[in-house]
Amino acid sequence: MALLPIFSTTALGGDFDAARRQLAADIAADAARAATWTGRAALSPRVMAAMGRVERHRFVPAALASQAYLNRPLPIGEGQTISQPFIVALMSDLLDLSPGDKVLEVGTGSGYQAAVLAELGARVFSIEILPGLSREADRALRAAGYAGIMLRVGDGWAGWPEQAPFDAIIVTAAPETIPPPLVAQLRVGGRMVIPLGPQGAAQELLVVEKQADGDVVRCRVLPVAFVPLTGEGARR
Repeated sequence: MALLPIFSTTALGGDFDAARRQLAADIAADAARAATWTGRAALSPRVMAAMGRVERHRFVPAALASQAYLNRPLPIGEGQTISQPFIVALMSDLLDLSPGDKVLEVGTGSGYQAAVLAELGARVFSIEILPGLSREADRALRAAGYAGIMLRVGDGWAGWPEQAPFDAIIVTAAPETIPPPLVAQLRVGGRMVIPLGPQGAAQELLVVEKQADGDVVRCRVLPVAFVPLTGEGARR
């Protein structure tokens, strides 16, 4: 049996504010460096403010709390990771959310991305295929004050049809093809931000926009490396 991560719910020692300011500076620097790919030299002030409000140490294993504000991914157990803060910020920015938007997240993980979306005023519905991670994310989100986020254990490939349509969809693990059920659950004019490609090979972050005829337009953003999307649909 795999041991479940115990995410930290206590404050770190040291200068917490300084670590968060440095992380914000690191995210801004990465955004500037990636501008030739993303077309965005800076992320929106709303997204940067949301990133600053979410206490990342609450969403990493307690043993790694001292590394919580480094701009890098960290393991969270069961072969999964909490994404690099710059990638979380970029994906959030690419969604172009408005307050009140209904967002589906595929891959709850630690709950960190869901918390950032909630800080942007989104109504968040998040699916995680691993029950242990979902339980830990629920505990961490509630401890951090994000009780309004709806969580579900299930196969993210299939989405959450009972709650569709969604204004936006964010996928935090990489399938090899865009899941048709997610396209079907995206409203016309809505955006999906998704990494695409096999594990260990070239992956790309895409923005997918749904057209009135149901087709999608893909925009490549930048090379990425994500854990694979799992589940029955992903294995077909």
